[in-house]
Amino acid sequence: MIRGADSRMNRANAGAIANIGILGTSAGAVVIDAGTSLGQGRAIRAAAERLAGGRIARVYVTHLHPDHSYGIAAFDPAVVATTAPVLVSLRSGLAAYADGLYRLLGAAMTGTEPTLPGTVVADGVEDIGGRRLRLLTLAGHSAVDLVVLDEVTGTLFAGDLVFHGRAPATPDAQLDRWRAALDRLLTLGHRRVVPGHGPVDPTPDTAIRQTRAWLDWLERTFHEAAARGLSLAEVGELPIPEPLATLAEARYELQRSAVHLYPGVEQRALGPVQRAP
Repeated sequence: MIRGADSRMNRANAGAIANIGILGTSAGAVVIDAGTSLGQGRAIRAAAERLAGGRIARVYVTHLHPDHSYGIAAFDPAVVATTAPVLVSLRSGLAAYADGLYRLLGAAMTGTEPTLPGTVVADGVEDIGGRRLRLLTLAGHSAVDLVVLDEVTGTLFAGDLVFHGRAPATPDAQLDRWRAALDRLLTLGHRRVVPGHGPVDPTPDTAIRQTRAWLDWLERTFHEAAARGLSLAEVGELPIPEPLATLAEARYELQRSAVHLYPGVEQRALGPVQRAP
């Protein structure tokens, strides 16, 4: 695994905040996710070629968000793959991030253009160079999220459905679907988890349950805050209980989630406005 920084995107980390998986096979390297920029993608490609077989056999893209997908430009599109639902989300939304990334990361984005995978794969098992890789399309962190299970080692590459030691990000989250996806992950029979962000979890379920605990607390807190009539700004400053408060970027992600999710919770709590007769 190439470990992403546990902080938000900034110029110091050049946007390299997502974990990248690399598997060696007799056919070449298998890479899970491509990074944030052309430059990072090239560094990932070089590391994979050096560590795992001299060429790239496959790059899987787990979901839309640019820290996982904008490095596609560094690879031959023919070896970059995802499932049809993820490709639909990439096709409709990938380009929208470009302006913000260039403004945020500056020179680190030089030469980066949104690029789509060239290969569509289906849910099920792909055998690549002696590795049986089980693909499963879920949803919740984003509209569509792909996970990859290496059946040889029992390693689950969970993308951003799972965070570990870092507060989950929710810009496109659907919390009910995300919880259902986490429940599904617990049934896969894996032995360890490579999360989208944070350290490898050497157990089957610690990171999955930690992610679920944050989502459950977030939703419960937002509903209680709406019932109390708290403003969005007040919600962003609410206390975070232990052990969730120790997660990296906990305050930042609470405030981001308040912006993304709290207005909808508040609207449902207030109900429709009644016109006077």
